[in-house]
Amino acid sequence: MRKQKTTKKQSNLRRFLPYYRPYGGIMAKDLVCASVTTVCELLLPLLAREITMRAGDDTLSLTVSFVLTIGSAYLVMRVIDALAYYYMASVGHVMGTKIETDMRRDLFSHLQLLSFKFYDNTKVGTLMSRITSDLFDVTEFAHHCPEEFFIAGIKIAASFAILCTMSVPLTVIVFAVIPPMFLILFYFNRKMQAGFKAQRKEIGELNSTVEDSLLGVRVVRSFANENVEEEKFAQGNSRFLTIKAKNYKYMGAFQASTRFFEGFMYIVVVVAGALFMLYSLITPSDFVAYLLYVTTLFATIRKIVEFAEQFQRGMTGIDRFFEIIDTKPDITDSKDAKELSGVKGEIKFENVTFRYSEENEEVLENLCFTIKAGENVALVGPSGGGKTTICNLIPRFYEAEGGSILIDGTSVKDVTLKSLRENIGVVQQEVYLFSGSVFDNIEYGRPGASKEDIIRAAKLSGAHDFIKELPEGYDTYVGERGVKLSGGQKQRISIARAFLKNPPILLLDEATSALDNESEFLVQKSLERLSKGRTTITVAHRLTTIKNADRIFVITKEGIAEEGSHSELLEKGGVYAQLYEAYNT
Repeated sequence: MRKQKTTKKQSNLRRFLPYYRPYGGIMAKDLVCASVTTVCELLLPLLAREITMRAGDDTLSLTVSFVLTIGSAYLVMRVIDALAYYYMASVGHVMGTKIETDMRRDLFSHLQLLSFKFYDNTKVGTLMSRITSDLFDVTEFAHHCPEEFFIAGIKIAASFAILCTMSVPLTVIVFAVIPPMFLILFYFNRKMQAGFKAQRKEIGELNSTVEDSLLGVRVVRSFANENVEEEKFAQGNSRFLTIKAKNYKYMGAFQASTRFFEGFMYIVVVVAGALFMLYSLITPSDFVAYLLYVTTLFATIRKIVEFAEQFQRGMTGIDRFFEIIDTKPDITDSKDAKELSGVKGEIKFENVTFRYSEENEEVLENLCFTIKAGENVALVGPSGGGKTTICNLIPRFYEAEGGSILIDGTSVKDVTLKSLRENIGVVQQEVYLFSGSVFDNIEYGRPGASKEDIIRAAKLSGAHDFIKELPEGYDTYVGERGVKLSGGQKQRISIARAFLKNPPILLLDEATSALDNESEFLVQKSLERLSKGRTTITVAHRLTTIKNADRIFVITKEGIAEEGSHSELLEKGGVYAQLYEAYNT
């Protein structure tokens, strides 16, 4: 299992590398600058060694001119080092931000492809966490990961080579400390990584809890359940604290181990170096160089160790990014899908079977019916019969398990999803308005539509008059989910969107059931205008709203129990007549 996780992590890292491709030039310059800063740092111990050597061997050679020349040369190098570091810190970070932006773009685009089934089983707060905070650390990771490992590689290799020229035995002794140090630190790293992943998961759950509570604040207040929400939040907050506290223990052990090995390496150099000097195996100048190189070497190791936390955060973000990317859309265009055009609007169900999940019973079983082009059909019946499911299957929001759904004789699976949904208008009971103006929300029906077309659609939907009365007319901000508008106003705006789209097929899913009588009357008039000349399927609980339907299907768990016009079904005295009588009682 551990090997499998490691392999998957390596695979995700390989898949992440192509995000560097557009910024190869920036990365190359960044690594050149990293080389410059590394060379500057490695030269200082050699300069100190040279000065110490001259002071010990030939004091006369240590002149003011020599010292000033060495100092000036090193000062020039530090200026170059500062410019190189500026590039790394500024442009390098921008590159990391661009990679983060590209990943967020790809993740958002992929989320647009996933079906309703995915969203039925996934919390929006969790997705928000993945598309925002999970990718924040990728910026630092994308910039620093190649840079830090590149610098560390140069410093360790160069230090080893330079120190070997002074004393191979002492160098081997010093570098022998590094492998056990890395093994211990690597152990704590893995523990930290698991902790970071758990943190990310829990913060997603916490975000989801907060989102639910804030979006449902009116329900919370109406039931005086603030204490219930506070308790739910406190539980999530406490779990997050427990996970984070445990992770900080591993982080503390990680950093304590680092400090121990730093001190241990210094005492090894001091003791071993002193003994080597005692037996004239190295010179005092070499000993000074060793101390300075060990300082540089350990600073590099400490940087890598400190970066390990950042590395784990970044890898956690990358892993969680690919978890979503690897979720395959279960509804896609077929290989030979064609554009659906010239739609007349005939809809045919042939032995259609569907269930929402393996655990659920079948909602539809071998369902068959035909709706003629331009016909107005209503679906009625008890809850759970599959009325809304029928509406969801036509635009392929869900995929039928068996049978075929045909539009004008063509299976919906043989046409592109985009062209299929462009020819279908949906007006639902639960209206969703986006945060923006009234104009923006109507324009959503056909992006780029002219103002004249939008006003015409508003007039047809019966929305124009109330829109004019709003403080800023069509530019009025509707609030989060249209909270500043009444239910009837929101519904008429959604109908205006459908008018603007002007689809040949219209699905009305209980579009008036949540409205008061006055709003229902106005919206019903708008829907009648919208339905004219289109194939219309209306799901209704209020049976008075579908009296004028060409045909009414009574849907039960057994399928279509009855069909006919309002008067025909009343004459039969069957299920519909009973429903109608119960409704009017």
